[in-house]
Amino acid sequence: MKHKSIIVAEGFPFIVLSLVFTGFAAFFGVAWLTILLAALTIFIIAFFRNPQRHFQAAEKLVISPADGKVIKMEEVDVRGAMAGRFKKISIFMNVFNVHVNRAPYEGTIEKISYHPGKFVSANLDKASTENERNEVLIRTEDGRAIWTVQIAGLIARRIVCWIREGETLAKGERFGMIRFGSRVEVFLPADSRVVVRLNDKVRAGQTPLGYLS
Repeated sequence: MKHKSIIVAEGFPFIVLSLVFTGFAAFFGVAWLTILLAALTIFIIAFFRNPQRHFQAAEKLVISPADGKVIKMEEVDVRGAMAGRFKKISIFMNVFNVHVNRAPYEGTIEKISYHPGKFVSANLDKASTENERNEVLIRTEDGRAIWTVQIAGLIARRIVCWIREGETLAKGERFGMIRFGSRVEVFLPADSRVVVRLNDKVRAGQTPLGYLS
């Protein structure tokens, strides 16, 4: 399943429920409530939108896995699913961003690690280590490791991952989403050339983050 529908399947129960409540409000003639629920329905449909995206086919290009704003960039030493020194790029997704996540680079899914945790605001640094998160380790054809981490936030209470270990991902392929407002982090090899800047707005499956060496 490639999850290419214009609205992701996870959104349909919320949309249907909202439409039902809107219909009841309209039936009983409660105008203000009808308008409020109709606006909520539009918001939910927009939240679960799943647009097509295209990126430049440049060699060694790493693209953004999430829509949002780059809120932190740093070099870190990692110990865990993978070890070493990496360049970390943190992207904050607000409730108005597209929330479908995409593979930043092509490769084999070597490891998926889910960690339960808290739900502090995703724009805080401690969200990286304390919040509920899902780590996806992609191994490129030439053996490099790229680590993408889905992090739940204050409102986001559900991390969705559509992939399994051992599968291969194409660059830009959809692999999951987070409901409703969250953070995604990308760990690139330390010798990568990062081209994105702090506070840049990025789009999943489209905006260049950097290039592998």
